[in-house]
Amino acid sequence: MDLTLSEPYRILQAEIRDFIRQHGDKSPKVGGGRKRPDQKTLDWQKRLVENGYAGRTIPKEYGGFGATPDVMAAAVIAGEFARANVYAGLTNQGISMLVPTLLELGTDEQKRQYVGPTIRGDIIWCQGYSEPNNGSDLANAQTKAELKDGHWIVNGQKIWTSSAHYADMMFLLCRTEPDKSKHDGLSYLLLSMKSPGLDPRPLKTMTGRNEFNEVFFTDVKVPESQIVLGRGKGWYVANVTLKHERLMIGDAGKMTARFEQLISLLQTSEIDGTKLIAMPEYRDRLLRLQGEVMAWKAHNLRLLTEAAQGVDSGVKRMIIKYGGTMLGFRLSSLAVDALGAAGLPYESLGEDAEDDDATTWNIDYMYDVGLMIGGGSTNIQKNIIGERGLDLPREPKAAGRA
Repeated sequence: MDLTLSEPYRILQAEIRDFIRQHGDKSPKVGGGRKRPDQKTLDWQKRLVENGYAGRTIPKEYGGFGATPDVMAAAVIAGEFARANVYAGLTNQGISMLVPTLLELGTDEQKRQYVGPTIRGDIIWCQGYSEPNNGSDLANAQTKAELKDGHWIVNGQKIWTSSAHYADMMFLLCRTEPDKSKHDGLSYLLLSMKSPGLDPRPLKTMTGRNEFNEVFFTDVKVPESQIVLGRGKGWYVANVTLKHERLMIGDAGKMTARFEQLISLLQTSEIDGTKLIAMPEYRDRLLRLQGEVMAWKAHNLRLLTEAAQGVDSGVKRMIIKYGGTMLGFRLSSLAVDALGAAGLPYESLGEDAEDDDATTWNIDYMYDVGLMIGGGSTNIQKNIIGERGLDLPREPKAAGRA
């Protein structure tokens, strides 16, 4: 097998390396995140979009770079930024989840209004899906919206809403057709977080930070046009978004960047004068993870290729969320072990401060534990893989349940 890059990709690789040499000092710190991007991050994001290293295949009329989709180009870009330990751009809910949903299902006006500002980081989004009493049954959402005088009037409650306390907009799954089945009665709305009657209340997590929120809606008005695909189509739209969410969680570029950071940590950390990278117990774990990261990159490339060909990847796509969260957890687990005493309890420096490396790895570790639940818990993901991907018998339903 010849893994040598062909001439066009060698040229692209050289261009990226030259870009990093010229502008890499302007990059924000790799890692951290989960807070509203500061001006340095926004400036860097816009530079990436202008040069085609972010929003690369998004059409120019919607604010992107306008390049033809190319799996190998995406892999080369991700690999070079990871190798140089340079920030590869924002990967939030708006950019990685809503934008591809709108490009697939939104109106031309919705694309023009939201895609460009979102990929530049000027609009930050949150996801209004989970509710307090519905567990993993997303289709049972009870937050309702009634159409009156050209506006949807929204009432209800959401929970575990990441970034709602600083987001500008929300994509919301709510019930607009109460007389239809639970799947056919849902719609997908886009609304401003500054709307009167909307009340986000932050929830502090074990990281010591406010990352999630409960959000209350009291007669919140949303223009009638701010619906994606149409009334009763919310379940379909929501699942398109979930598809992109799982790909975001299991992103191979992110895993590669974290692995490169892990190598650097083991190369600079010592015990009694011996670098951890030279100790068999650490080196063995690192090499095992290297094999997993390489396999994960290959799997992501396969999915991208099939997506470009219009092929349904089936079970290969279904494993992304489960596999990505487990790999991320193993990466951060090795880092926390390598940090020794610094990998134990930490003091958060505050929402707006730039954390040191130990604090960043600790936050990643506990966030990775949370990701085993968020976006569809690990056990639910196993059920999806087994029942829908491998055609195994479905889990028995409790007596009295549909």
